[in-house]
Amino acid sequence: MDAVTISTPSSATVSNHMSTARVMGAYLAEVRSECLRYMRSPGFMLPIMLFPSMFYLLFGIVMAKSEGADAARYLLASYGVFGVMSPGLFGFGVSLALERDGGLLTYKRALPMPPGAYLLGKMVMAMLAAAVVILLLLAMGIGMAHVTLSAAQAGLLLLTGVLGVLPFCALGMLVGTLIKGQGAPGMLNLVYLPMSFLSGLWIPMGMLPKVLQQIAPIWPSYHLHQVALAAVGMDHTGLLAHMGVLLGFAALFFVVAARRLRRYG
Repeated sequence: MDAVTISTPSSATVSNHMSTARVMGAYLAEVRSECLRYMRSPGFMLPIMLFPSMFYLLFGIVMAKSEGADAARYLLASYGVFGVMSPGLFGFGVSLALERDGGLLTYKRALPMPPGAYLLGKMVMAMLAAAVVILLLLAMGIGMAHVTLSAAQAGLLLLTGVLGVLPFCALGMLVGTLIKGQGAPGMLNLVYLPMSFLSGLWIPMGMLPKVLQQIAPIWPSYHLHQVALAAVGMDHTGLLAHMGVLLGFAALFFVVAARRLRRYG
């Protein structure tokens, strides 16, 4: 009888699998920790969810009722972008600045964890918060403003919010490396609120002065607004260009912020 050869994985293969599992476990643990941390912080999560919802209720449902469904549809995209910017800017910027000042960032770097886990945890938290904001606005727009959206349009708006938060995560990360913890909220508000206004999120771009319309493309929120409008079926011109600009903004902010973070390693 021929001998049966049983192949067993080498010790190197087993070690590699175990190493990969540990790395993935570290990433997942950091994501879980970051998400739980902010879910237990109503002072952070409630404003993120309530401000865009209240603005949409007032301006997109109550005051825009006489303007027809297109006004409610337009403002659904506008306040969706306004709501998505917040978890990216403040979730990254404020917490990073505070943790850098308190020495937590240095402590985390000393832990046996992948260096990208810290940033990934904050990124996933921001994406989940953005998804909650968009879902809440969609429920209000469809249920209260009677905005007619197909399932594909609603899904595209949700995807726009989840991915569109990333350039603002990178911008918040950059601000968090520049400003001390106590000054980060004020500085980020000086970025967040004017950028929202100048991008046509509060007032339609056509109603802004000509000079403000001409400089609007320098703001990432303007390009995300155009993508959001396309998602709800209002404008499809230059969609790929707007997406490319957003990708460029995200890459630029991230690279500059990552270089600054290395100084605190």
